[in-house]
Amino acid sequence: MQNVTQLWVYLSASPLLWLFATLAAFAIADRISAATSRHPVANPVLLATIPLAVLLACTHTPYTTYFAGAQFVHFMLGPATVALAVPLASEWGRVKRLAVPITIALLAGSLTAILSAVAIAWLFGAPHAVLASLAPKSVTTPIAMGVSSLIGGLPSLTATIVVITGILTGVIAGPTSKLFGIKDQAAHGFACGLAGHGIATARAFHDSRLAGTFAGLALALNGVLTCVLAPLVMKLWP
Repeated sequence: MQNVTQLWVYLSASPLLWLFATLAAFAIADRISAATSRHPVANPVLLATIPLAVLLACTHTPYTTYFAGAQFVHFMLGPATVALAVPLASEWGRVKRLAVPITIALLAGSLTAILSAVAIAWLFGAPHAVLASLAPKSVTTPIAMGVSSLIGGLPSLTATIVVITGILTGVIAGPTSKLFGIKDQAAHGFACGLAGHGIATARAFHDSRLAGTFAGLALALNGVLTCVLAPLVMKLWP
């Protein structure tokens, strides 16, 4: 038992351990998701997060130690977001034709995402730092953490909220579209990307290429718009 403990102490000090644990957890979760025919509840990010959280809690590993290994995955979020422009190029003609409704939906969705989260937290008496952490919850993690830091939020809290938001959006987006009779895959995908950033965008690609393409468009546009709107909202907020 002592040898096992010594081995764990040695391995836990290596950043590669947590990178491997993150990739392994996601690979297993993705297999489970595929086995369930990509059921919305079997979201790979959700399934991978649970065992990782349990492992970190049981080994008393601080987030800073974990992130030292997992930061490579975090770094790849940027290039992955930019790569979403590749499928968008094939649908550029459709995007231009829908420029007006896209703009209206973007403004309405971005403002709703920011104001609803901040207003609800404010009504429950949350401090300003928590309000600022919630404001950029619907954009991809690197942008959200940067905006949160700029407006007085807690980037680590923002990162957690962003992941939760993406998972929830990925789970409920499909059933919600069916509930309201939304059959247009472009509209469905745009809503996914706008509300649930990268995680929901990945889910949208499983629904259809068109849905994923418009989800990627919404993800990018909402990231830019939130950088402008979130600081303005927090400055005007009482």
